[in-house]
Amino acid sequence: MQTTFNYYQDPGHGWVKVPMSLLDQLSIRDKITPYSYRKGDNVYLEEDCDLSTLFEAFKQRGIEPKLKSFHCNKQSKIRSYANFY
Repeated sequence: MQTTFNYYQDPGHGWVKVPMSLLDQLSIRDKITPYSYRKGDNVYLEEDCDLSTLFEAFKQRGIEPKLKSFHCNKQSKIRSYANFY
C-alpha cells in the first residue's frame, strides 16, 4: 500500500495526489467531498477535510503516511481539474 504522497500547494490551498484505487482500498471513496479534484486515475484530496479522512483511515490501520511537498507561487493547474463528484 502506498504511504508516501505528493502534496501540492499554491498560495491559497493544497492537495494531496492519491490513486483512486487507494480510496477504494481504504473504503473512503464515499467520504470524499466535491472540493477535491480528479484527473485520470488520480484524486487530488483537498487539505482541509479530505486529507484528514485519508490520514484517519491510515491511522486506523496503524500506518503513518508521509508527504513530499511541492509549492508554486501562482495558481495551481489542479484547480482546473474536474471536481471529484
